[in-house]
Amino acid sequence: MNSAQNASASKSAAYIQAVRTFSFPASMIPCLLGAMLALLMGTGVSWWLMPFIVVSLLLLHAASNVTTDYDDFNRGVDREETMGGSRVLVQKLLEPKQMLRFGFTLFALAIVVSIPIILEHGLIILLLGIIGIIGGYFYTAKPFSFKYHALGDIIIFLMYGPAIVAGTFFALTGTFDWTTVYASIPLGLLITGILQANNLRDIIHDRKANIKTLATIFGGGFAKGEYLFLIIGAYLTVVVLVLFDVLSLWSLLVFLSLPVALKNMNMIKGVRIEDTGKIAMLDAMTAQLTLMFGMLLSISLVITKFAG
Repeated sequence: MNSAQNASASKSAAYIQAVRTFSFPASMIPCLLGAMLALLMGTGVSWWLMPFIVVSLLLLHAASNVTTDYDDFNRGVDREETMGGSRVLVQKLLEPKQMLRFGFTLFALAIVVSIPIILEHGLIILLLGIIGIIGGYFYTAKPFSFKYHALGDIIIFLMYGPAIVAGTFFALTGTFDWTTVYASIPLGLLITGILQANNLRDIIHDRKANIKTLATIFGGGFAKGEYLFLIIGAYLTVVVLVLFDVLSLWSLLVFLSLPVALKNMNMIKGVRIEDTGKIAMLDAMTAQLTLMFGMLLSISLVITKFAG
């Protein structure tokens, strides 16, 4: 392999690193839940659209990751000593302009891939896509910069909970059902828990960068309490939804993931904000919990459909 080929391979690897593929389950698990709700409740489900839904969501998620990295780097949030993001800009693998151009390209591709869904269900799908782009891009970009003004938690909850679950259901069925919103709440809470683990890990560095998150404003004790609230809330919400007959008893299968949740909660109670390495493990462990919980909830819907 010559030097030109080496450079091209290195640049390709940098772009792959930039999209943070490890984070994709955070959008794919809510998408799966929305699809399983369509299987359970939907009529006239357009299953042939599922690949387009998945790819467009992945592109939106990747674009959001890339543009967030761009803004975090420019604002001094991502530095040599910090642990967040893809590290592409910090390691000088790409130039900031290349990163931003890449993010815009991914956003555009997400719209292109969603064209079959738009043709099937109308311009409301385009509107939903534009809302997704606005939420993803302005999560860090000016003038809104939701992440930097302590609004990251609510934006992540809405985008990765109700928006993806109900949006996937609508893209498959052309209909809206409030059940999809209610059923999305547990996953939205858990995915916000991943963010909260990140915010707790970054609390010292975010304060230096003058970034406002709930963790930096109210402190480590509050951040730990919010994390516990989010994890416990996910399980309690499932119980409430079962009691109100929104979900079936099979949904209690999610409690098979409770040992992992308890391990995570015990860990966060014992960490100090200076223990960034240990808190970084909590980030990955919360993502694993979300994956397990979401799979069990989706499986419960399949059992409900075919076993009653």
